Amino acid sequence: MKSFSRKPGEPSMKAENPKTGSLPADPVPEKITLYDTTLRDGSQSEDIHFTMEDKIRVVEELDRLGVRYIEGGWPGANPKDIEFFQAVRRLPLKNSRIAAFGSTRKSGNRTQDDPVLKALIDAGTEVVTIFGKSWSLHVEEILGITREANLEMIRESVDFLKQSGREVVYDAEHFFDGFKENPDFALETLQAAAKGGADWIVLCDTNGGAMSWDVDLAFRAAARSLNTPLGIHAHNDAELAVANSLMAIRAGARQVHGTINGIGERCGNANLISVIANLSLKMGFPVVSPDELVRLRPIASLLSEIQNRPLPKNQPFVGESAFAHKAGVHVHAIRKNSRAYEHIRPESVGNAQRILLSEHSGRSNLIEKARQYGIPMESDSPDIQKLLTTLKQLEHEGYQFEGAEASFELLMRSASGTFRPFFEVDFFHVLMEQKGHNPEGLTEATIRVRVGNRYEHTADLGNGPVNALDKALRKALTAFYPQVSSINLLDYKVRVLTGNQGTASRVRVLIESGIPSMKWGTVGVSENVIAASLLALKDSIDYCLLKSGVQPL
Repeated sequence: MKSFSRKPGEPSMKAENPKTGSLPADPVPEKITLYDTTLRDGSQSEDIHFTMEDKIRVVEELDRLGVRYIEGGWPGANPKDIEFFQAVRRLPLKNSRIAAFGSTRKSGNRTQDDPVLKALIDAGTEVVTIFGKSWSLHVEEILGITREANLEMIRESVDFLKQSGREVVYDAEHFFDGFKENPDFALETLQAAAKGGADWIVLCDTNGGAMSWDVDLAFRAAARSLNTPLGIHAHNDAELAVANSLMAIRAGARQVHGTINGIGERCGNANLISVIANLSLKMGFPVVSPDELVRLRPIASLLSEIQNRPLPKNQPFVGESAFAHKAGVHVHAIRKNSRAYEHIRPESVGNAQRILLSEHSGRSNLIEKARQYGIPMESDSPDIQKLLTTLKQLEHEGYQFEGAEASFELLMRSASGTFRPFFEVDFFHVLMEQKGHNPEGLTEATIRVRVGNRYEHTADLGNGPVNALDKALRKALTAFYPQVSSINLLDYKVRVLTGNQGTASRVRVLIESGIPSMKWGTVGVSENVIAASLLALKDSIDYCLLKSGVQPL
């Protein structure tokens, strides 16, 4: 076995600094290149499906973000990927190069006759990425060939693609597992790719189980044995993909692979959002410009929208909760200096600070929210304690304002005397009727509202009690406030709060409403799901009218 001792002058992990308790940073490359595999590795995630239009849209956004390489798929694997490589040629990309992905030639095939290599050439991309085996277990037990044959497959495949005029990225599959079991052979596979002329050699933690210290050791050994630029491709099965990618960069990697939001097979890939933020803001590598960095949250949200999934609230850097503060002690501190509980400025990655309201809230939370809403309220105001008591009582009853800040703003304005309701509901009635075998049936809602000293009594039909009630309420109010006709009900959620009481349980209804220029959330709680819905609907309309600038009649 070769010795992996440090060469003279080579950086190494030094002893911990006794004063700071931290390790000194090793010299690192001046430039890090971003390589995105959302459309290939990311598409292998469970329940992920990209349409052709989705793929083109993602490419355009990644190009705007400044990503250097975009892996588009495996040409020849399916008709959609073939169509994609034809369509993407027509895009006027400014920053990105498209890479086609495949494997080394199959054992027994000549490179010029291998269908995978031919498909890669036919894709017409400037860049081609192929993977080969670095782990003797895969070579001998999975492929069933000799180690020498595997080395020849790697060298010949890379050479064939280079002779075709392509920039070649070689992915050393299972490198860290292979290095741990047989470091000499794992390094020989890299040297075979280098002999073939690979432009990049990327070390892959394909199983996603490598520890960061193992990545560091193996990467430094690879760097000593090669002159070819190295990269890192990490999976997240041990939840270390981002950490391992950053460790590899410290050890000399100049290219880093990842996917937007970390989607990918099994537990996913390194989250490129977090990698970019850490490189730019923590490690001093301006991999994207400040103007591009603020697009991290929008592009993360876009990908979630394409997947028809909500962006996880607790996703680092870009999630709604990433800079959300709930404890009164925390809010008191960040009012003085946001660095007290925020590791970066939220705006630098396109996010924003949020102050949450709950039974854990203190005076600082309420004062900060009042400031955000433009409500004059001093810390020693008796309204603060009164509002705090009301908030805790409402949460005890089942209210929750974290997803319904519009309802809370109305509550706060009412307590401060700066809000008067635009209308009152005098009474309502909902009738449901089912005829024959029609499962939807017919729902009619009747409602009477009071606006000032005037009443409006009307009814409407809907595809369910809440829809019918919403339509009847807005129909009654349109004569007084035409703005309500533009409100759309975007989302509706019901949560049972006291399940031990069966159908008599208290429920919480959360509603998201919107107009073209904004969205807002409201809440209602009751033992009656329709009554709870009406409370949330009323807040929704009151909030919209408040923001529109009209005055109560």
